[in-house]
Amino acid sequence: MKKVLIVEDSPMVMKILKHVMSQHVYFEAVYAENFAQAQAQVAALQGELFAAVVDLNLPDAPDGEIVDFCLGQKLPTIVLTGSFDPAKREKLLAKGVVDYVTKEGRYSYIYANNLIYRLIKNEKLKVLVVDDSTTGRKFICQLLNLHRYQVLEAVDGIEAIKMVIDHPDIRLLITDYNMPRMDGFELVKTLRVKYEKTDLSIIGLSSESDGSLSAKFIKNGANDFLRKPFNHEEFFCRVTHNVEMLEMIETIRYSSHRDVLTGAFNRHYFFEQGSLQLELANTKNAPIAAAVVDLEGFREVNAHYGQEIGDQILLLITQRLMQNFGRFLIARAGGHEFYALMLGLDNAKAVAFIERIKDIVRAPIKIGSAEVSISISAGVSNIFNKTLDDLMINANQCLLRSKDAGGGLILGDEE
Repeated sequence: MKKVLIVEDSPMVMKILKHVMSQHVYFEAVYAENFAQAQAQVAALQGELFAAVVDLNLPDAPDGEIVDFCLGQKLPTIVLTGSFDPAKREKLLAKGVVDYVTKEGRYSYIYANNLIYRLIKNEKLKVLVVDDSTTGRKFICQLLNLHRYQVLEAVDGIEAIKMVIDHPDIRLLITDYNMPRMDGFELVKTLRVKYEKTDLSIIGLSSESDGSLSAKFIKNGANDFLRKPFNHEEFFCRVTHNVEMLEMIETIRYSSHRDVLTGAFNRHYFFEQGSLQLELANTKNAPIAAAVVDLEGFREVNAHYGQEIGDQILLLITQRLMQNFGRFLIARAGGHEFYALMLGLDNAKAVAFIERIKDIVRAPIKIGSAEVSISISAGVSNIFNKTLDDLMINANQCLLRSKDAGGGLILGDEE
């Protein structure tokens, strides 16, 4: 877990900070009440610190020496101060602090707390900056580096498109308008042919005085627009807003694709992704096998132990299935039945694969002093006409043959 240094001399403010910082499980706060204690913490932790939240004026460091010290240790630093001073703010931002927070109430500390969490998340986010001006591009990259983003650069729209193709995990693109070869408008229009606003967020920039530029950018597919020159706070507010919007959409997508009880993919997601995998198999002339997997005797488990214990057992079995199917697609179809799709396996290999998983699934589960073993039956098929529905119907027919034979069998097309 990442460690964050909190330095504050006021007992009342420290009490609030400790309460607020304890709300997050993503980092561990270590505390100091003065400059000397802060130096001791940094020395003791030997490079383990991720960031710092510091009071600007301490009894043994009245002129902000703690800020220079933390920045010298390469720590992203958030400064807390008792009053707003424009000149002081400009000086601190020029030093390279992450942000400048006035202690005006509990929300200020919540803001600082959330900002630390944002810095942690930003380490996994790729941002592409597109600008033909080396000075302008480097300035924006420097700002993004302060907030721990993974930053990539491109000098024009043509190079930017290549970068997006080479790095499909780029989530945010910040582009200037006036560039050679391909300007910002053309870049946005070209990218929007393939990438939706919910997959790649784009912020347009321009220093030109044309008041319609913002509308042009937005109409061409940009998520946002920022006029240059801009201040640090406005820039980071826009960037954070766009990143958090993408994350919110991802959360909604995740929820819509998952089974509420087990966390496994649901039936809808299975058919959505499975159809794409089937198309890929046809294109590459590769084998693809489908399976319908049933948990044998699960109704009796629910009847004997009750719904709550049954749900716990189902969750554990689902985790075993998800872990062992690995790169293959598996989803809970409903009740005690699962669908699986195995790209690259012929019928014999798919049957053998599920036979191995069967042994893992039926490992005993302790329920108090008792033990429960769940076996599986499955039908496996590689035969279909055109659609995934065809394939799943044939796999289900194989499962029915398994049940007719007494259950606990993994049967394929030729068995």
